[in-house]
Amino acid sequence: MFTRTLLQNRKLASPQQPMRTATRLLRTFKQEDQPRLRINSVAPNFTANTTQGQLNFHEYLGSSWGVLFSHPADFTPVCTTELGAFARLKPEFDQRNVKLIGLSAEGVDKHNSWIKDIEEISSLQKFSFPIVGDVEREVAFLYDMVDEEGFKNLSGGIVATIRSVYVIDPSKKIRLIITYPASVGRNSAEVLRVIDALQKGDAKGVVTPVDWQPGQDVIIPPTVSDADATKKFGEFKTVKPYLRFTKA
Repeated sequence: MFTRTLLQNRKLASPQQPMRTATRLLRTFKQEDQPRLRINSVAPNFTANTTQGQLNFHEYLGSSWGVLFSHPADFTPVCTTELGAFARLKPEFDQRNVKLIGLSAEGVDKHNSWIKDIEEISSLQKFSFPIVGDVEREVAFLYDMVDEEGFKNLSGGIVATIRSVYVIDPSKKIRLIITYPASVGRNSAEVLRVIDALQKGDAKGVVTPVDWQPGQDVIIPPTVSDADATKKFGEFKTVKPYLRFTKA
């Protein structure tokens, strides 16, 4: 069961603190209690039951990058294809030191049954990353995963969204947030591409242009002078004073 201690006084745990024991299935969610998550916010910590046992989110990530992605319910068609796609790409994420973790707003027992369908449909021998059981929708609230209509139903009722992706770096900062509508499947290859771009930028002090793929030229930030760019990168091509390309 998802856990938290602060239901009595209606205050959220700070982003650095895990949540503890929930005292009832449904509660009143208030927008004024919801953390404002932005790029470079610390990813809120939580402790929850998953298909791989109870885990503390920050401890699970350790010193790795992470991708947390969510679903409103089990045995839903679009989400089934998405989980299968991420599972097939898991070796690629492993190579980049990225841990995957899914979430669905139903219980772990149901998740385990759903995984059998995912394995069958996606031709997987074994589904190998955890899925959080978020029956009480506490993590969905904490991470602001729902649309306007869905928020009204968080305490009980149908929520069509809870369809967000968060890329989190080893310092536990959120580096990417994408929220999808119910009718549009995610692009798992794009999540992988973004991680490649973020890791390249962090390692080399560069930024990446539109549709960038590994191996293509990168952009030197405007904050770096030409003289410093020559020292750091060697040769580069100037298209405009503010747009300079160099080898990755």
